[in-house]
Amino acid sequence: MAHRQVTRTGKDRNGNITSLCKPGEAWSPRASADCIRDIETGTHSYYVAWPEKQTDIRVVQGPNGKYLRTDRDATTRNNLDDLPDC
Repeated sequence: MAHRQVTRTGKDRNGNITSLCKPGEAWSPRASADCIRDIETGTHSYYVAWPEKQTDIRVVQGPNGKYLRTDRDATTRNNLDDLPDC
């Protein structure tokens, strides 16, 4: 299992995360559905190294299905939105 650092995210026009990215890595970009499967099966894990701390990306069940998120701070919003686009 690889612990993959994520530095960027792909987003659709509604702001939904569609992929995780780290330029220069062979696995990047990786579609969100594939990342969800990686995390759930234990194949790979993903994380973001914020300036103040490192946080794992996790799978969450939302009203419209599963999605990826990380919690950098005490807010309820998904901090993956803060990353630049792929």
